[in-house]
Amino acid sequence: MSDRKKIPRVALPADARIDTLAVREGLPATPWGENSEALFLTSSFVHPDAETAARRFANEEEAFVYSRFSNPTVMMMERRLAALEGTEACLATSSGMAAIMLLLMGLLKSGDHVVCSRSVFGSTIKLLQGEFGKFGVQSTFVAQTELEAWRAAIKPNTKLLFAETPTNPLTEVCDIAALAEIAHAAGALLAVDNCFATPALQRPTLLGADFIIHSGTKYLDGQGRVIAGAICATEKYIDEVFMPVQRSAGMSLSPFNAWVVLKGLETLSIRMQAQGARAAELARWLESQPQIAQVFYPGLKSHPQHELAMRQQGGQGGAVVSFIVRASGSAGADARKAAFHVIDQTKICSITANLGDTKTTITHPASTSHGRLSEEQRQAAGITQGLIRVAVGLEDIEDIKADLARGLDSL
Repeated sequence: MSDRKKIPRVALPADARIDTLAVREGLPATPWGENSEALFLTSSFVHPDAETAARRFANEEEAFVYSRFSNPTVMMMERRLAALEGTEACLATSSGMAAIMLLLMGLLKSGDHVVCSRSVFGSTIKLLQGEFGKFGVQSTFVAQTELEAWRAAIKPNTKLLFAETPTNPLTEVCDIAALAEIAHAAGALLAVDNCFATPALQRPTLLGADFIIHSGTKYLDGQGRVIAGAICATEKYIDEVFMPVQRSAGMSLSPFNAWVVLKGLETLSIRMQAQGARAAELARWLESQPQIAQVFYPGLKSHPQHELAMRQQGGQGGAVVSFIVRASGSAGADARKAAFHVIDQTKICSITANLGDTKTTITHPASTSHGRLSEEQRQAAGITQGLIRVAVGLEDIEDIKADLARGLDSL
């Protein structure tokens, strides 16, 4: 397979840096010489003869065959994201959750065991416990930041450790290098969901992670336009483990959505810097508000994993800030009412559970992104009824402060 004919790469210097790769990596231009990457809206590709078609369908020759598993626009996006993450290869999927499903389908079988942070996205917990639990895959959920809990949860049949850092919505940061050491010592593998930080802030493979998961819907697109996902890994895992599953199961990314994410990657670095700077200023302001009990943001010195986050995320805290509003009573209903009041008084923030947009979004995680979990599961993950998550966009931060102050000042 190593000497098979390959699709050519765009000619770039071997030492091209990440911001250059974000703009230039992909495929060579077509004979027409376009400067902006072409969008190939086609379901299938024509072959010069039957023998060539047979070789390509047998994967003896790398070529574009059928857009369910090979398309030039999708490959350009995959190559660019792999270059940013520092991995050999990438496989794009129809959503972030499809990427996690593909990861689990490719790696696990009945009787295998997964250790997962209990602070990951709610749908990830449901997928592991529910859908994969039905087929005999065991899962143990542990505290995100407690390395001994991860180590203690390892079993002889543990095949995978799964973490998300920072987490959604409490921005808990795990020590990727330490988790990689724990996983590999047990003969297991480590997957890291890099959705919040993106490769603009951290590259988990440089810290020992085996797989990087992305919801391209978020910061990779950056403007809330499309649904997309991806797995970044070695070429061997992509070609021999994940691609055969995708080819059969079809959780493929459409060429149009791939093109949108491809163009979004070009501005990823500057967006993350700009949105992160605004988020840091908002977090500091929120900490000074008497109506707020606690602020969660890795860039704050009060954050429990602040020093680790600064080392791991290139000195940046990211663009997501969460906080707990003070309620008149201690009951969950009082806290929920207070949180809803703050959210409902906003006039600029978009009330939506999506994040990563240039428009600032605000949501109540306990009733939206983590609404399908039981109250016990939410409490274990720290998702209280008074918690609000703000994903900071590119508006003037003084306007966002004023938007939140309307609700805070009238509690």
